[in-house]
Order: sequence, then C-alpha cells, then structure tokens
Amino acid sequence: MPSSVVLRINYHLELKALTVTFISGEIYLYENVPEKIYKEFKASVSKGNYLNRKIKKCYRAKKVL
Repeated sequence: MPSSVVLRINYHLELKALTVTFISGEIYLYENVPEKIYKEFKASVSKGNYLNRKIKKCYRAKKVL
C-alpha cells in the first residue's frame, strides 16, 4: 500500500468506522463508511485520490490525533 499521503487504513466493521493514518502522523476517523467503500479504498492505486474523491466529501470525519 505505498502512498505519498496515507500511511495506514483500518476498518471497524461493527461501527462502520474507517481510520486513516496519514504520513504526517495525523489520524482521522470517518463515520458510517460502508465496507464496500473501505475495500475499494484499500484496493485503489492512488489512496490520496480515492480519499479525496470518495471519502472526504461523503463521510463525516473526526480528527483523532
């Protein structure tokens, strides 16, 4: 999963919560993300592009760290 923006992604199925850790060290929790979106994100060639197009604009985020 090499990315110039995203270091790590985790998904919590029961909560439908997607956690994204950025290269900068910041961590964001995106709420009510369907598992399908997580799987597409995980498989995407450009994590930053997918995040901007399909996640940031559609799901509420909370900065965790």
